[in-house]
Amino acid sequence: MGYLVSTKGRYALRMILDLAENSTGSYVPLKEIAERQDISLKYMEAIMPNLVKAGLVTAIQGKGGGYMLSKNIGEYTVGEVLKASEGSMVPVACLEGGFECPRSSICKTRKVWEKLDLMIDGYLDNLPLSDLLEDDMTGCSQS
Repeated sequence: MGYLVSTKGRYALRMILDLAENSTGSYVPLKEIAERQDISLKYMEAIMPNLVKAGLVTAIQGKGGGYMLSKNIGEYTVGEVLKASEGSMVPVACLEGGFECPRSSICKTRKVWEKLDLMIDGYLDNLPLSDLLEDDMTGCSQS
């Protein structure tokens, strides 16, 4: 079974949340985040450049270096972090830009996928990441 959000996206969320909780105006080494989150440092090194490129995180190399959030945690949404780490979030390939489906003109299910895509985007793009730091989030899994 395929999943809409891979470990890359789930870990990116955990990394950003870790920075929000543990950065006190200073850069946080990736190794520390990896240890706290129990995520492979090598895997995190593959995810973090996407977050930097998207402008979600700033980085400094060398002694005293590490990562820091680019803005206040309340300004982030779950959707923007997932899109920065995952790329496309469409539920089916036929909604992906550049995909040419030979059945698109007669497809009876396309409207279902389009509506699902809008619902997912609407939810994730309007869910502040700061809400995940609060204890009253219900139905949120710890993966």
